[in-house]
Amino acid sequence: MKVTFNWLKKYVDFEDTPEELAERLTMLGLEVESMVSHSREFENIVVAEVLSKEKHPNADRLSVCTVTNGTEQKQIVCGATNFKVGDKVPLAQIGCQMPTPEGEKPFTIKAGKIRSVASEGMMCPGNELGLSEDASGLMILDQASTVGQSLADHLNRPEADVLYDLEITPNRADWTSLIGIAREISASTGNNLRLPEIHLPKPSTDKVDDLVAVEIENPDLCPRYAARIVRNIKIGPSPDWLRHALNQIGIRSINNVVDVTNYVMMETGQPLHAFDLSLLKDPAVIKIRTASEGEKFTPIDGQERSLSNKMLMITDGQKNIALAGIMGGENTEIGESTTDVLIESACFESRSIRATSKQLELKTDASYRFERGSDVSIAEWTGR
Repeated sequence: MKVTFNWLKKYVDFEDTPEELAERLTMLGLEVESMVSHSREFENIVVAEVLSKEKHPNADRLSVCTVTNGTEQKQIVCGATNFKVGDKVPLAQIGCQMPTPEGEKPFTIKAGKIRSVASEGMMCPGNELGLSEDASGLMILDQASTVGQSLADHLNRPEADVLYDLEITPNRADWTSLIGIAREISASTGNNLRLPEIHLPKPSTDKVDDLVAVEIENPDLCPRYAARIVRNIKIGPSPDWLRHALNQIGIRSINNVVDVTNYVMMETGQPLHAFDLSLLKDPAVIKIRTASEGEKFTPIDGQERSLSNKMLMITDGQKNIALAGIMGGENTEIGESTTDVLIESACFESRSIRATSKQLELKTDASYRFERGSDVSIAEWTGR
């Protein structure tokens, strides 16, 4: 279970240093397997404004630009074409150590010449900073950005942080959430626990019962299944703060809907799953049943699996759509065209999930939590 020092502080106040917090967690029974310090991101990268842009004298695909970092002007040779004079962009200054994937050699910005023209830094694309996958051009910042401000401050990135990798004992399912760990700190320090506030928009006149029915054939294996429908959404990248929070603990950002379900899971310990409503049978009948012996199912990892009659499935009345408590199906996966979503928040019997996960050799963040036991009382709350 990975948590960060700053993320825990969202739920409880404490005066501990990172080292003191590690000691406190250990004394509470949460063994700290590793503790890694992360310096503040984007050191020596600032918001800059492009003052001029001229064709490079010795290269057709390069331009020579003058930019200001708020205190002085710099000459930058750039190969991007998607910017103009007046745009504000991230500027990596001399001495900046660029973010690099784990295991790769760090890359440091140095003064030099490109095709015989001096260049004093680098204007950055979003992919070079790990902020997007778009490598087609520079990251163009909002015109309201303050020239000279550090990029970390502009993006509201936190200060230096510490990542803890905790060993969770099988009997403490509540420790598979940030709130659960923060509750222990709260009890230890006497400081109040802060739960996230939920602000629901005004509900539509549609009743969820008119759009989807839920039938549980095996209540001993699924004592609670809650569903919620959210309409008129637009799939896209998550905001930077959300991508950063997930990336810090090793969860890859997918899109705004999937990322929200992962964030809530890490926060509360309750796994959620989102289905594309348009890909479900209409009207959808969510049926929770055990599979037939030898029945086939292809989760979102793309690998078809053969099931046994002990494994719990989620269906829409026509087809299997999820391996309960472990992984959803590729046939109802959230995609760019998704506009309506059905959110699942359920409670599954721990031994059933453990046996299925082991037999299929399929371990996920969801199965990790359900195997330890989920709290039936929070299924509806987290699905809100």
